[in-house]
Amino acid sequence: MNYGELVDVVKTGEGYTIELKESLSSTIGKDICAFANSSGGRVVIGVDDKTGDIKGYKLTNSDRSKIQDIARNMSPAFNVRIEQVKDLVVIYITEGKDKPYTVNGHFYLRYGANSQQLNRDEIRELFQKENLISFERNTVDFKDRDFSEDAFARFRKEAGLDGDLSKEHILSNLNLLTNGKLNNCGVLFFSKDVKSYFPNATVACFLYADKEQTDIIDSKEFSGDFVTNLNDAYNYLLSKLNTAIIIDGLKHTAKLELPKDALREAIINAMIHRDYLYSSNIHVHISPERVEIVNPGKLLFPEEDLGKRSAQRNPLLTDMVHRLGLVEKAGSGIKRMRKSMKEYNLGIDFELGSFFSAVFHRDIRSKSEANPKQIRSKSEADRGEWILEYVRENNKIKAKDVEFHFSVHRDTAVNDLNELLRQGKIVKKGGGNNVWYELKEEDA
Repeated sequence: MNYGELVDVVKTGEGYTIELKESLSSTIGKDICAFANSSGGRVVIGVDDKTGDIKGYKLTNSDRSKIQDIARNMSPAFNVRIEQVKDLVVIYITEGKDKPYTVNGHFYLRYGANSQQLNRDEIRELFQKENLISFERNTVDFKDRDFSEDAFARFRKEAGLDGDLSKEHILSNLNLLTNGKLNNCGVLFFSKDVKSYFPNATVACFLYADKEQTDIIDSKEFSGDFVTNLNDAYNYLLSKLNTAIIIDGLKHTAKLELPKDALREAIINAMIHRDYLYSSNIHVHISPERVEIVNPGKLLFPEEDLGKRSAQRNPLLTDMVHRLGLVEKAGSGIKRMRKSMKEYNLGIDFELGSFFSAVFHRDIRSKSEANPKQIRSKSEADRGEWILEYVRENNKIKAKDVEFHFSVHRDTAVNDLNELLRQGKIVKKGGGNNVWYELKEEDA
C-alpha cells in the first residue's frame, strides 16, 4: 500500500475494519484478537484517533517483535503482517481460519469501531449459530443500474466522509466489496429496491382496528434502501399514534403517546440484529393496546443479559449504522427504551424465541377518554378528504387544524398537506410561523 492510499484509509475513519492509534499501546493485543475473530482489518499507528490528524510513528525492531509475539501467543497462534509506510505503521490482520481466538485468556469481537470482550461460551455460541456463514459478505448478481447514487451520496454526507474519496475506495474500505463485487451488506444499504434481491429485507407495517390483530385497516411495505426503509417505517408508525395537546397558558405543545426515541431505537435494532437468512421480514404491528416491532432471529446470548450486553449477528451492517450516528454504544439500546417508557409511565416487554419482539404498551385510558372525532383509524386518504372539505367551508386551513382534529403528530399533519400540494389540490400561502393552505383557484 502506498502512502496516498493509506492517507485515504485514515480519512475513512475508524470502523469495523479500521483501528487508528497514535502509538503502540497495551490494547494492541485485544484489537488483533478482535479483528481475527471478526472479518479482519487494519491497525494504523501514528494517527490521533479522536481528530484523525497524522502524528507519525517510527516502528522499532523491539515494537515489531512485541507485535509478532502477541499474535503468536494468541490461542490458537496467529500471524500478522507489519508495514512501515513513511511516517505511519500498518498492521494487517486477516480474518482467522481457526475461530475463536483468545489473547491473555480473553475473547474479543469487533463491534463498530470498538473491540468488545466476550466470554468463551458466548463467542462459541455466536459462531455455532452463524455456522461461520456471513450473509453480509456473500454476494448476489447485483446490477450496477440498481445502485442508488442518492443513497450513497446521503451516506457519504451523513457519515462525514471526505468528498475527495472515490466511491470504490469507500466501498472497499468499509468492507462492502467481496471479490470486487458489492456484497449483501452493500446491497441492503445502496439498492434502489432491496426487495428485488432480498424479498425478506423489507419492513411491513400493519394497522389494526382490534386488539386481537385480526381486522387490518391499513398496511404499507417499505422496500427501498436501508436508511429510507428505516425512516419510512418510523414515520408511518408515528402517523398512526395519538398526540396529546398540552396547553400551558398560551403555549400549545404536542406530545406523542409513546416516546419517539424508543420507537426509532426499536426499529433500528430490528433492522441491524435480524437474521437475514430467515425468510420472514420485519413486522410493525399497531393495535389499540400495543405496538409490536418484530424481527426474525434468536437472541445470541443468555436472556438474563438482555440490556446488559450485545452480540452482533451483522457486524458490517452495525458498523454502517454506527457511522451514521444512529446507534450508541453496544448493549445500551434496550436500557434506553426501558428508561424512555418508564418516563411515560408505560410498560415495555421483550418477547423472545425464534423471533425477537419489542412490545410497547399504549395508554388505553387516554384513548377511551379522547374526543370521538379523534379516531386514529382514519387513513391518509380520509384525512385528505376532510382537509379539502374544511378548506371549502373555511377558505383556508393550517397544520394545527389537522393536528387538533385528528389528534395526530405535527409531522403527520404537514405530510398530509404536502401530499395534497403534490397532487395540485391546494396551494401554500404565507411563510415562517404563519403558513396556511387554500384551494387552487379552479377547485375553489
